[in-house]
Amino acid sequence: MQLQGKNVVVTGAGSGIGAALARRFAAEGAKVVVADLNEEHADAVAREIDALAVTVDVGKEDQIKALVWAAKEQHGPIDLFFSNAGIPGPGGGPIEAADGDWQTTWEINFMSHVWAARAVLPDMLERGEGYIASTASAAGLLTQISAAAYSATKSAAISLAEWLAITYGDDGIKVSVLCPQGVKTPMLDHAIAEDPAGSVPLVAGGLLEPDDVAQVVVEAIGEERFLILPHEVVAGHMALKATQPDRWIGGMRKLRRNAQAAN
Repeated sequence: MQLQGKNVVVTGAGSGIGAALARRFAAEGAKVVVADLNEEHADAVAREIDALAVTVDVGKEDQIKALVWAAKEQHGPIDLFFSNAGIPGPGGGPIEAADGDWQTTWEINFMSHVWAARAVLPDMLERGEGYIASTASAAGLLTQISAAAYSATKSAAISLAEWLAITYGDDGIKVSVLCPQGVKTPMLDHAIAEDPAGSVPLVAGGLLEPDDVAQVVVEAIGEERFLILPHEVVAGHMALKATQPDRWIGGMRKLRRNAQAAN
């Protein structure tokens, strides 16, 4: 897909990767809708790129529906919906994290993608074209040792994207899923502050700037590539996990032991 003249919606676009995507899409000539829970941040990014700002809580389906309606009212049919918003969720696993925290993480990191697809697919299928993209994480492919809820919900988001690509690809629907590792964003800052030692694997592959990720995303969308991996090392880790799962788990356990020893 070429972005020139396209109607694009980006959630979580008030900061971090989402803001970088919104700015880059606008630079490519797209008509962008900047959606974020933080109204002030959304307005600031929208003013930079002369875009529409919409305040939205992606953990609520009715607000995603309202966002889609506002975008269509402003620019017409949505060509690309980039479901980027997410949260780090609670640390630890089933013992440490409360049910309420698991549920909130599930709704924002997974169900928001379900609700977005539900809101935009009917029009896209009727037109025979459209693009749905989402931000998951390398943690969804490889696991984040310090946060079970984050890992599980990001893995589910990738699985959903795969299903959408398989099910609707023959109907003209393109699907991409972004799986970065360490990116210099407020979310990463929060993760490091909460668990410095447990966050070591997040930065092991090197930290990228959000603008670097946006560049990779634009190239991937131009090629209509399904899996977007800004960190090249992730593909190698995936190959090891797929072909030597016991060795991979052993390596991850070693990472966890080292993190605990450094704490």
